[in-house]
Amino acid sequence: MAAPDEGLRFDCGRICLDLLATSGPPGELLTGPEQLRRWLTGSGVVPPDTALDGVNGRWVARFRGLREVVRRVLHAELTGGDAVIDLDLLNATAAAAGPPAVQAVRGPDGVLTPRLARPADRTALLAAVARDAVDLLTDHATRDRLRRCEGTRCRLLFLDTSRGRRRRWCSSGVCGNRERVARHRKRTAARGTGPAPAEGG
Repeated sequence: MAAPDEGLRFDCGRICLDLLATSGPPGELLTGPEQLRRWLTGSGVVPPDTALDGVNGRWVARFRGLREVVRRVLHAELTGGDAVIDLDLLNATAAAAGPPAVQAVRGPDGVLTPRLARPADRTALLAAVARDAVDLLTDHATRDRLRRCEGTRCRLLFLDTSRGRRRRWCSSGVCGNRERVARHRKRTAARGTGPAPAEGG
């Protein structure tokens, strides 16, 4: 699910992969504290309706920095590289704090809902995202489903959970549709069945 007004995506299959989807075409999506708040809630790093009053520009910079570390480590894994320094940074971030404590709180309607036990802590939230990346890297069954989108202008990574493991695009409705349109245009041009040029005159 995405926040259409911000272009945020939450369909890559993991929290750390959804963080990667906040940059690249169409551009930087973590442009400020409000966008980061929406990402933290939409990705499930914090429960819905969590107060995130402390989020500021320093938080944004730290999450962008972690995003690039995760990107370099995952791309190195996919290409047979060895991002030693970045892996050390990822491990250090994952170990910097325990997971945010969540409590079950009864709402006005009597339904139990998750709430953070303490105000959101930047180090703990960064650690939660970093641990998700570590879990992905070390769970070989899940790691084997990691794919790079085949879209021409896309560099997103996603988990292929499709039947038969044949998913090619991060989004069938975005990159998949773009590729289908491009193939159709190419076939049409090859057959010479494009629109006839307008007559002069």
